[in-house]
Amino acid sequence: MLALLFPGQGAQRVGMGRDVFERSQAAREIFEAADTALGFSLSKIIFEGPESELRRTELQQPAILTTSIALLRALEEIVPVLPDFVLGHSLGEYSALVAVEAIGFEDAVRVVHARGAFMQEAVPEGRGAMAAILGLTADEVVACCAEVSGDGMVVAPANYNSPAQTVIAGHVEAVERASALALDRGAKRAVPLDVSAPFHCSLMRAAAEKLVPELGQIRFRDPRVPVISNVEACENRSAARIPSLLKAQVTAPVRFCESVETLVSQGVTQFLEIGPGSVLTGLVARIQRRAQRVNLSDFDGLEGAAAFAAGA
Repeated sequence: MLALLFPGQGAQRVGMGRDVFERSQAAREIFEAADTALGFSLSKIIFEGPESELRRTELQQPAILTTSIALLRALEEIVPVLPDFVLGHSLGEYSALVAVEAIGFEDAVRVVHARGAFMQEAVPEGRGAMAAILGLTADEVVACCAEVSGDGMVVAPANYNSPAQTVIAGHVEAVERASALALDRGAKRAVPLDVSAPFHCSLMRAAAEKLVPELGQIRFRDPRVPVISNVEACENRSAARIPSLLKAQVTAPVRFCESVETLVSQGVTQFLEIGPGSVLTGLVARIQRRAQRVNLSDFDGLEGAAAFAAGA
């Protein structure tokens, strides 16, 4: 059984997707559709930068979505892509929903552009932070956060990425204190992340509320194959549930590790990551070593991805 994976923020790089734009008609149409839907040349920012622009959350999110779907469309020109499940990491959940026709691409690119802006506005710059804690269990990281939180200070798990990697988010001082406590308790490393806001924690509540009317304007459809939701780490087949899950996702932790375990329990043995970078296939390797993994991040990877998808 085959699952498609789609990356989230942090996977971007200037120039991503340009090779498929130049060599695949289907991919070119996706970049052009994004420019039209947004009313400005997102593709120019993706291909030419500057990097400071591409790192802006409200541009980074639609840029990664667009590149991921362009790569998927280029792959579909070569071989039918028939996954049994799809899973995205944070922003990548929107790519997953597009892939299984639960949301139209133009609607998705518009809503993630708004989502990025809302998330950036939710916490004043410099007041929030995120850090990756390596070498402790999720429960141990939860305990560190609980001890530090309180008196108006927020820190909590934001991404459960693998059995030994949990990302935390919250106020700068709280994240620093929780990181120090984690190191005292045996963490191998506590790595501050270069992000512009503390995603997937309660500080994003205002962003979640602003997202609701945007989601209300979209016609969702039942996904043609199940989507593993970030919030619940289990499959969703209902269009009616998608808006509430996407709202909750803004403040809830991404349960990626549990989501992969769910897929494995359902019989998935092959994981194809589609989008810039290869972070998710790396995480899958730490969660399920025996899983077969391929990532498609550029034109040169199309042949291998096509063979992998055809053999699934």
